[in-house]
Amino acid sequence: MKKHILLIDPLEKLVIKKDSTLMLALTMKKRGLDVTLIFEEDFYVVNNQVPKLKVYDFDGEFEDDGCYIKEFKLGATRFWEADAKSFLHMRLDPPFDGRYLRFLWMQRYFKTLGVEVLNDPDGVLLFNEKLYAYEHKSSLETYVGSSEEGFSIYVKEIMTKGHTELILKPLDLYQGIGVQKISLKDNYVDIFNKKVKEYEGPVVAQPFAKEVEKGEVRSFYFKGKELGSILKVPKEGEYLANIAQGASYARYELTEGQRKSCEDICAELAGYGVHWIAFDILGESVSEVNITCPGLVVEVSKAYERNLCEDIVDML
Repeated sequence: MKKHILLIDPLEKLVIKKDSTLMLALTMKKRGLDVTLIFEEDFYVVNNQVPKLKVYDFDGEFEDDGCYIKEFKLGATRFWEADAKSFLHMRLDPPFDGRYLRFLWMQRYFKTLGVEVLNDPDGVLLFNEKLYAYEHKSSLETYVGSSEEGFSIYVKEIMTKGHTELILKPLDLYQGIGVQKISLKDNYVDIFNKKVKEYEGPVVAQPFAKEVEKGEVRSFYFKGKELGSILKVPKEGEYLANIAQGASYARYELTEGQRKSCEDICAELAGYGVHWIAFDILGESVSEVNITCPGLVVEVSKAYERNLCEDIVDML
């Protein structure tokens, strides 16, 4: 039997009742798989020998809906010897910073011991979740950089197309952190330069997509198969379709164009060992390809009235 080890953030950092990783872990355990958790402080590499890492057993229960988590607690510790019968799930939350990069490098070493890693660190290293989305024809017109001159040229170009508002956001954060909407009647160059200074480098600029007022799609795929999709609708007067900030959500049926974009991207990323993907979609444009630690599985499962992690376990 395969041993499944989930590398996760400390429990005190997680919203346990709706954490996608803990949902997957509990589902695996209830299906009879050998599954344990490991935390950053216990994860290390030793060359010329098989490292023996401390991992944690756990227990817990789902709410009656089978999606949200009612209870979760750690159990006894034991030791994991990495080998070809091991499956390491990289479930550390971004940001994709120096810390995150170091853990990806360390996981590459475990691959030399025969451990299968999901998503593969080589694939995660290659593809930035935002920039990769912008490579595709259906994406929004986007500027990425720290050049004031380049930004000014970009803004003047989109203004000729009738755009009056702009979204600025960091390249490597998540959950809407750092996202700012500005009017092009404001001193947008000064705002841009402050953003560059704040994030110490390139930022993303896009025309404000009014489609977001109608909602943003989150679609989950695993091994090229759609698990489920929801439409997240911002609170009235807001522009961030973030459930943690009050957005509502409901089950959603992808359009033919949206589905084709997702399937094409899945087919390409599968060649790099990236199989668990969450797409963010505005209108017909894929705005983000989440591959680091895709979340909202609990919410999507709730919309479908069944635990979608069961499908992941089946496909594993």
